[in-house]
Amino acid sequence: MTYQSGFVAEGFDTRVGCRRLGSMGGRRIETCRVPSMRRRRSAVVAVAASPQRVQRMESDAGSGSLVKNPMTLTEKILAKAADKSVVKPGDNIWVNTDVLMTHDVCGPGTIGIFKREFGEDAKVWDREKVVIIPDHYIFTADERANRNVDILRDFVHEQDIKYFYDITDRSNFKANPDYKGVCHIALAQEGHTRPGEVLFGTDSHTCNAGAFGQFATGIGNSDAGFIMGTGKLLIKVPATMRFAMQGEMPDYLLAKDLILNVIGDIGVAGATYRTLEFCGEVMDQLSMEERMTLCNMAIEAGGKNGIVAADQTTFDWLATRTSKPFEVFQSDSMASYYSDRSYDVSKLEPVVAKPHSPDNRDLARNCRDVRIDRVYIGSCTGGKTEDFLAAARILKDRKVAVPTFLVPATQKVYQDVQTLTYDGVRLAEIFRSAGCIDPAAPSCAACLGGPKDTFARLNVPEVCVSTTNRNFPGRMGHKEGQVFLASPYTAAASAITGYVTDPREVYDFDRVRRSALSLAD
Repeated sequence: MTYQSGFVAEGFDTRVGCRRLGSMGGRRIETCRVPSMRRRRSAVVAVAASPQRVQRMESDAGSGSLVKNPMTLTEKILAKAADKSVVKPGDNIWVNTDVLMTHDVCGPGTIGIFKREFGEDAKVWDREKVVIIPDHYIFTADERANRNVDILRDFVHEQDIKYFYDITDRSNFKANPDYKGVCHIALAQEGHTRPGEVLFGTDSHTCNAGAFGQFATGIGNSDAGFIMGTGKLLIKVPATMRFAMQGEMPDYLLAKDLILNVIGDIGVAGATYRTLEFCGEVMDQLSMEERMTLCNMAIEAGGKNGIVAADQTTFDWLATRTSKPFEVFQSDSMASYYSDRSYDVSKLEPVVAKPHSPDNRDLARNCRDVRIDRVYIGSCTGGKTEDFLAAARILKDRKVAVPTFLVPATQKVYQDVQTLTYDGVRLAEIFRSAGCIDPAAPSCAACLGGPKDTFARLNVPEVCVSTTNRNFPGRMGHKEGQVFLASPYTAAASAITGYVTDPREVYDFDRVRRSALSLAD
């Protein structure tokens, strides 16, 4: 007998061998085998509590004996998107796009290519699958940067795009209810990142969304313009590198330390056009935001995408953010991997990436001799709510020794900084009392340098400890600036001392880890 995932008609239940995985929104999430004569695939289905209507949520249950062609998580998602039963690394396949995202930097170029190739009056393939998010060069007087947002707005009105997170009043971001902030975090917060789907974005850190068990990768303007007109893209199936994180996370480590260790081990070209699949018992200890940090920096190792299998943590996040059905996949137990690496995280220490490359790893405690000029906490990698909770934990009742810039990734994160409390004190009050510069308007800000009036841009050759993702020459502004990439714990500790600092030097961490998510009162 063969098996296929599929809808089960109302009033019928032909499932066999079900195993409960979790729940979402009152529905049980189970792994089941559904009889079929067409394909070999088992299914994860969301079983409605009442009535007996079943939404399809595909995946493999990991039963190698039932799978003729075992595949990894990424391979399964791409096989579904290509309407194929099997794909393998190296295959060139046409995939259907579930979401296309673009922003103010690449959006105008993408629109120009779309109109050139498909015609001035052409319509996008699906107005509800294009998401446009201004976020990079927003709070600036630069006329060209401002014009980019105008081009996006005109295109959205012309095409009647459903999801456009506009900003019209740059003098007060709070007066723009539609404006969100950094695209990768906004995509997640607005429910556009769903398991089993394919998301393309005109930004290399689109791989951030792999945290939700979906295939998400950055593309260029030409590819995005083609997707706008067709909804399809020709891609090569990447081989998968597996990174198993085992052991108990020490209280002084964050996900940024994990990914900097991975990149330090394999190098910035070590995963070129490959998938980084993160697994192991540590994944159960990580929140969705920490998983985003892991997947976000897959591109820093040259990766095509990063990915974490969806689980109950994923379902809980999505329950309040999307009502759209989605499909959940797991790697087959007998799937083939390009490489396998395992980490005992209990033995890891806080690290930094020294200038001028994300793979220039060193222990934070080895860099105490590096005096710094400033600290920057922000970006899609290090400007989420939990990143600011972590920083507040270190900074409470202490004073910073250098200018410390705070840039919440989105309006939601900004609101959290103003309202959430740690140890009875609002995060904003903790930062203000510590002497930090007040949180800026949500955006990418200095992570990508930007115009010279960009908040916190390195306009002179200073040394900065930053929670961002890249430290190439000129990345944050001045080409002679030096950027040390670090976790929010390490960044906050360095702000206090004025030199690159292992957070254990200034804070007495607990023996049992407290996740950043659990720090909020």
